[in-house]
Amino acid sequence: MDGKPKLLDQMRDRIRVKHYSIRTEQVYCEWVKRFIRFHRYRHPLEMGAPEVEAFLSDLAVRRNVSASTQNQALAALLFLYKEVLAVDLPWLNDVVRAKKPQRLPVVLSIDEVRRILAGLEGELWLVCSLLYGTGMRLMEVLRLRVKDVDFARNEILVRDGKGMKDRVTVLPRSLLQPLRQHLAVVRAVHKTELEAGRGDVWLPFALARKYSNAPREWGWQYVFPAAGPSVDPRSGAVRRHHLDEKRIQRNFKRAVQAAGIVKLATPHTLRHCFATHLLESGQDIRTVQELLGHSDVKTTMIYTHVLNRGGLAVLSPLDR
Repeated sequence: MDGKPKLLDQMRDRIRVKHYSIRTEQVYCEWVKRFIRFHRYRHPLEMGAPEVEAFLSDLAVRRNVSASTQNQALAALLFLYKEVLAVDLPWLNDVVRAKKPQRLPVVLSIDEVRRILAGLEGELWLVCSLLYGTGMRLMEVLRLRVKDVDFARNEILVRDGKGMKDRVTVLPRSLLQPLRQHLAVVRAVHKTELEAGRGDVWLPFALARKYSNAPREWGWQYVFPAAGPSVDPRSGAVRRHHLDEKRIQRNFKRAVQAAGIVKLATPHTLRHCFATHLLESGQDIRTVQELLGHSDVKTTMIYTHVLNRGGLAVLSPLDR
């Protein structure tokens, strides 16, 4: 299809104008390609509500995808029609979204968290300790810059979190020394790279053009840089990025298995544990909401259902 590369290029350009992440760009473009292939390479302008619904129904019925996957596909198609093709199609708002099942998050006990962390070492241990100690998401920890760690105030400034929101969270006192030691090693590596004519880092929102020296400044470096340089998929520049999240996920899974824990725990589970254990200790829910960066306290309230007080804090009649 001759227009396909042009359409995808327009899609990528519009996504970058909206400052969406590289992952969103990759996922949205892939869904558009699958949508066009599904309808035998017809142009999206030639299609409408029946084609979109047929595609989403095929995902649910034949491919048996989850509700979140189906809604992700719909979001990509909404972006295509509204933002790229600039077509006002009222029917798009009427397309039924799959209802996500309400599930309680997996939560580990304090002892289980300790056993998992005991199975990790070095920067892997430090990343996971920050996940549990601060309530940050995995990518928020990995994208953390040196300048956003405030040792004097024992706090971390989370930049461009989910929904492009900034927030402040606590820096655990027990991690002050390990984090300082880690940053000393990172700084030594950065100094060596500067001497070799490298040492620049990716900056968001064209800041590198506005502040030409910023990419090499210490404050802008990642707290958890990758072991070696890599190629930027957008610019093609060769520079050192942050740690790969898959490395954290793989090692965390091994630590869970080694600890003999059968719960389906992932690094994100530590964020759930942070919230639940704070509420268990008597912390008010509004403070936990601010630390997690939730827009609505209703989102935070899900953790009140998994506290260590039995089912919804009810004493079973059998125990009377």
